Amino acid sequence: MIFDNIQDLNLVLDISVIVIMMALAFGISVLLTPVMTHFLYKYKLGKNIRTSGAPVFTEMHQKKQGTPTMGGILIWLTTALLTGLFWLLATLFPDVEMLQRMNFLSRAETYLPIAAMLFAAALGIVDDVMNIFKIGPKGGGLRMKHRLFLYLIVAVVAALWFYFKLDWDVLHVPGVGDFSIGWWAIPLFIFVIVAASFSANEADGLDGLAGGILLACFGAYGVISYAQGKVALAIFCAAIIGGLLSFLWFNIFPARFFMGDTGSMSLGVTLGILAMLTNTILVLPIIAFPLVIESASVLIQIPYKKMTGKKIFHSTPIHHHFEAIGWPETKVTMRFWIIATISAALGLVVGLVGMG
Repeated sequence: MIFDNIQDLNLVLDISVIVIMMALAFGISVLLTPVMTHFLYKYKLGKNIRTSGAPVFTEMHQKKQGTPTMGGILIWLTTALLTGLFWLLATLFPDVEMLQRMNFLSRAETYLPIAAMLFAAALGIVDDVMNIFKIGPKGGGLRMKHRLFLYLIVAVVAALWFYFKLDWDVLHVPGVGDFSIGWWAIPLFIFVIVAASFSANEADGLDGLAGGILLACFGAYGVISYAQGKVALAIFCAAIIGGLLSFLWFNIFPARFFMGDTGSMSLGVTLGILAMLTNTILVLPIIAFPLVIESASVLIQIPYKKMTGKKIFHSTPIHHHFEAIGWPETKVTMRFWIIATISAALGLVVGLVGMG
């Protein structure tokens, strides 16, 4: 026999579905790209590069003025389309097993990340549009404190759903065990979501940088989800990965369009929720290490500059510092990709070995 038992068959089918979903997401996103770029270029929906408060950044990136933004729509829109398509097909054809497997809409696993992704994406579009039409302080869209407030709104809603609807209050320490933390789960959840969103947003500053880092992160969480038996969540990750691969195809230097807040915000929120759903909060900083150092550089630079009037880094987030000391943009991006791959692999090992 080809398969010794039903478990082997299920394993092959599950992996097949995950790979097919990733390929479908890539294909659909590639097909949507010409429509998206035509719209962005036709209506001149390009990013405005800020000209005040960041002279080093402005000097290095002024040439990118007007490059279309909101390319992140391709990622979450493709995921949303696949979610709706296979839910509909599974509903219409309940006896077709493969369609049931392809339907990854699950109350226990994917309701929350899908809803939060779309909600955060909508908020991100608002900020992108404000930047395009020079609305807001200094004509550059929302200020960081306003963005943090939006992240907080998404995080609070998600945290309350997680705690009261999913009855989650357990923190897993890799290699040690589970600990009940009660209502502390709510502020912890909020912190993780805000931190992940902020960090993803900060990484979206060079062609292909955020996309490559997030690709490694979602790849790791796809494997962790499947290892925990959360197949629907793994398929969801595969859909995002397919969308990210397509986005990177057009976003690598020189970028045809930028991700925008609608992409970075939605994916950052989703990444934080994945960490909560898989109970790998303590592993997330390892998997997403490049995002950690990106946001850390900003959080260190701002108070230091206010207190001393001097800067630790030439420009932040830290990828701009490396540009400022002479590294070509492509070199910065690819070296961050290497670090992202290594850290995601290390985090994956810790996550799998420490599941217990």
